[in-house]
Amino acid sequence: MERRPGRRLGIWAIALLVLGGVLALGVTVATAVVVEDGYTSRSVPSESMDPTYRRGDMAYFTLGGGNGIRRGDIALISAPAWVREGDILKRVVALGGDRISYRAGDPTLMLNGVPLDEPYLKDRATPATAPFDVTVPEGRMFVMGDNRGNSFDSHLRISDHNGTLPVSAVRGKAVAAPVGFLAAGAASLLGIVLFLVGGGLGIAALVVRKRALRVQRVPAVAW
Repeated sequence: MERRPGRRLGIWAIALLVLGGVLALGVTVATAVVVEDGYTSRSVPSESMDPTYRRGDMAYFTLGGGNGIRRGDIALISAPAWVREGDILKRVVALGGDRISYRAGDPTLMLNGVPLDEPYLKDRATPATAPFDVTVPEGRMFVMGDNRGNSFDSHLRISDHNGTLPVSAVRGKAVAAPVGFLAAGAASLLGIVLFLVGGGLGIAALVVRKRALRVQRVPAVAW
């Protein structure tokens, strides 16, 4: 039996298109599984957490309340009184019972009378942009951005509950990228590449077949 022109290209095209589609579906499933396992991700919308997170970075969080939140954690927080839409991303610097303060010109914040070491700050010479002295009520927290010169946070909202937010407002705690998200991203990229290659081979197979049909239709010339 004569093999149809472009048949092999067509087979490869179908195989790659199917595989690319399966990988794309797998990404959707994998992402859903990761979210079910208690993770979510957000694109960082501002420079307030620079240099820990820069604008446009993808940040990952464990989902859940603030029961396990500790000083130094970066939290995803629901604060409608601060922003009308979306959540905010800030570092927890003090919790219920803590006294957190800053005097203009001091090199650091003071936490319970002890200088607070903050190696994560963008500018360690600017631990705050305004003085404050707050004793955090139980069940609440004092939060600040790592870029203190560009963060509208607790120390600039002293008139509203001394700048504190309820711990129950925490929606998640920042963590390293879960393996599931990384695997989903790699699979998505591979699926797109395979789908494009499969589409290209499919077009090539059609071109080969059309050319073969044209050749077959050309009448024989007697010499």
